[in-house]
Amino acid sequence: MRIALGIQYDGTAFCGWQSQPQGKTVQDALERALEEFARVPIHTVVAGRTDTGVHGLGQVVHFDADLERAEFSWVRGTNAFLPTTVAVQWAKAMPETFHARFSASERTYYYVLHVHPVRSPLLAGRAGWIYTPLDLDAMREAARCLIGEHDFSAFRSSECQAKTPIKHLHQIDIRSCGDLIHFRFRANAFLHHMVRNLMGCLIAVGRGRYPAEWLAEVLASRNRDRAAPTFMPEGLYLAQVGYPEAFAVPPAPLGSAPWSGIWSKGAQT
Repeated sequence: MRIALGIQYDGTAFCGWQSQPQGKTVQDALERALEEFARVPIHTVVAGRTDTGVHGLGQVVHFDADLERAEFSWVRGTNAFLPTTVAVQWAKAMPETFHARFSASERTYYYVLHVHPVRSPLLAGRAGWIYTPLDLDAMREAARCLIGEHDFSAFRSSECQAKTPIKHLHQIDIRSCGDLIHFRFRANAFLHHMVRNLMGCLIAVGRGRYPAEWLAEVLASRNRDRAAPTFMPEGLYLAQVGYPEAFAVPPAPLGSAPWSGIWSKGAQT
């Protein structure tokens, strides 16, 4: 039987998603909990591997198991063995054709940025921080060149294992609410560090270090050395993974994020 799970986690204390020998990753915590509940080892396949410090609002995994359990039992039973920073949100039996990674048609990431002369300890690990004001109009103008299908090599980590740097970026939204700036990135898929590298470039434009048209030059160069440094991971969230309607994957419970309402109700733009 193939089971899909929706997972939320605070990535602050984890060394990313993917299992490592020291066992301090989200995958390790989840698979330990599944084994405790199911009494057999279970290997999970994830929709998108997140880095150290990156959070998951709508992460999706699947696994195969030769035992029958009600869907709510997978949720409650697994959560009983998980740390408070990780929780299964839903479970659903899936056909064998479903694959958490390869069946996904798109991914959405949020980035939350705190802009204030002084950092906030209450946002530590939850939002990126910059102490200088940003020109949002210049950032939005710069972002327009990124929409569409492009070779994103200039924003690709040297450790990226993707077969191709060509991705289709469907949407970039930038909204402000008080001292927070909210970014939404939606694409068919992302390269390793792609969102954080884009954030570094957008912030460089927002600070006036480069004109808006500079970002198009960086994109066209396909050269990582032309782009800004990778921005901090703390404000990055894997918000949602999209699948074909035939799989009826439950939507991510985005309302549990304290600032997720920025995308569902009016806000200053």
